[in-house]
Amino acid sequence: MNGFGIIDLPTYLLGTLVVVLLPGPNSLFVLGTAAAHGVGAGYRAACGVFLGDAVLMVLAAGGVASLLKAYPAAFIVFKYVGAAYLAWIGVSMLRSVFKGRTASPEDPARPAPAAATTAAPFRRALVISLLNPKAILFFMAFFIQFVDPAYAHSVLAFTILGLIAQAMSFVYLSALIFGGARLAGAFRRRQRLSAGLTGGAGALFLGFGAKLATASLN
Repeated sequence: MNGFGIIDLPTYLLGTLVVVLLPGPNSLFVLGTAAAHGVGAGYRAACGVFLGDAVLMVLAAGGVASLLKAYPAAFIVFKYVGAAYLAWIGVSMLRSVFKGRTASPEDPARPAPAAATTAAPFRRALVISLLNPKAILFFMAFFIQFVDPAYAHSVLAFTILGLIAQAMSFVYLSALIFGGARLAGAFRRRQRLSAGLTGGAGALFLGFGAKLATASLN
């Protein structure tokens, strides 16, 4: 037992680090946004991720995980809506690549292949974070296991664990943002590279949607 009602903090730190570093829709969207629009847009997307994760933390601490387990139909509806949204983002990115290839290279109205990641980065990142299967399973199944249910101030324990997760996420997303911003120049010079990476990202979002559709809280 560790202090502040937290159970086995070293295991939580290791597990959180692994989960943060695993590729997922949050990190992919932040990287793509930074690569397309620079550091500022990347951090706006990151703020959407932070807020979405904070909402999931509060829901987990409030017992929503138990509620979803008690009512499987509610979780089924939720995960399929989320899967559809992630799949829609993937299809949008693939469509932007297709439009970019079919438009004339001299056409000033030719859409940029990364256009699907540009609009309202904060809002889109927030929705992606709330529907992110990795984050849902982490906060609803892993996160809550490290708080002693007998501890009188469980809110404090959840807050500490949440701040740790957010700090790790901030460091990782910052690295992606600055790395993505450095890629922006290469994207502008090489349309095929940009289209290829955007198409790959779109395919990954379709995969994330499929993963969420098969996700389980058990």
